[in-house]
Amino acid sequence: MLERFHVPNDIAVKIKPEDMHATVLDIFMKMGMSHDDANKASEVLVYADVRGIESHGVSNMLRRYVEAFNKGDINPTPKPKIIRDMPAAALLDCDDGHGLVVGPMAMDMAIERAKKYGIGTITARNGKHFGAAAFHAGMALDHDMIGLSMTTGGMQVVPVDGSKPMFGLNPIAIAVPTNTEAPFIFDASMSSVAGNKIALAQRLNVPVAPGWVTDSSGNPILEEKEVPEGYFMLPTGGSRENGSHKGASLGIWVEIMCGLLGSTGAGPNREGSVSHHFIAYNIEAFTDIDKFKSDMDQYMNEIKSTPPIEGASRVFYAGLPEYEEEIERRKNGIPYHPEVIDWFKDITNELSIKWRLS
Repeated sequence: MLERFHVPNDIAVKIKPEDMHATVLDIFMKMGMSHDDANKASEVLVYADVRGIESHGVSNMLRRYVEAFNKGDINPTPKPKIIRDMPAAALLDCDDGHGLVVGPMAMDMAIERAKKYGIGTITARNGKHFGAAAFHAGMALDHDMIGLSMTTGGMQVVPVDGSKPMFGLNPIAIAVPTNTEAPFIFDASMSSVAGNKIALAQRLNVPVAPGWVTDSSGNPILEEKEVPEGYFMLPTGGSRENGSHKGASLGIWVEIMCGLLGSTGAGPNREGSVSHHFIAYNIEAFTDIDKFKSDMDQYMNEIKSTPPIEGASRVFYAGLPEYEEEIERRKNGIPYHPEVIDWFKDITNELSIKWRLS
């Protein structure tokens, strides 16, 4: 998480992860979810906060989920079903179930198929927001597999030189196991920055960086400034000169893998709810797992040991900062903005839920 999005230390309220998990579980159960489903949803949501992915944690997402439940937009008791099925692949209908629950279910399906066939892949349609993509990809790690997950995010991103959105925020996550080093876990939207980070910037009253958003006509804003009214998101890269065609092409690919494979349309032609795509690769189908993980350790260690440039303290790879953040936050608590704690006070009082966050 970029420094501009961190809650200032002098106002941060630190909460134990287990207390936040229990509170979120209670809230989800009040929304009509079963205990098991609420427990899984809470696990996914608090995972983001523990690893410093505030854009997809309780601060940004929980109140939106509560609003969606209250509007009837999320089915609290879904009955997902397989629509098309082959040995290593399937199409799953989520029945408008919460992505924090049906997403892990679909990734489990991919993992089970990969155990038998070397690779497993699931496209899931008619779903809802599934939280941090890294959680789902990371489920493969405990099975000595490589995991990949993606989802169709909000339709907010303009193509290169385009004046209106044609694809979603569309995050992609990849998780690769190691032995002793932090696992390689990449998770990023194919927009210049996660859309939820714009909400964070507005909450924290900080400007956004050049190349993140457009004005209301789709013109890229290439200087640091406050979020304008009617903005759109730019693709990863921000401008053509900085490679925005790469982010745009990957964002379009996610629309294809999730929407078109799910028979629910892509971009402005989407039908129904959110679509996801999951893949699990069984490393043993390709190479010896112990050698692979040993080679990963060597490679990750070499990357983080790269001499840094002048002005930089060290070199990171994807997943390493979050790994270190998790150690810190499990020990000392998750830092939350006071406004978030105030929201919890209101919602727990409204729903008659035990207060644990102090």
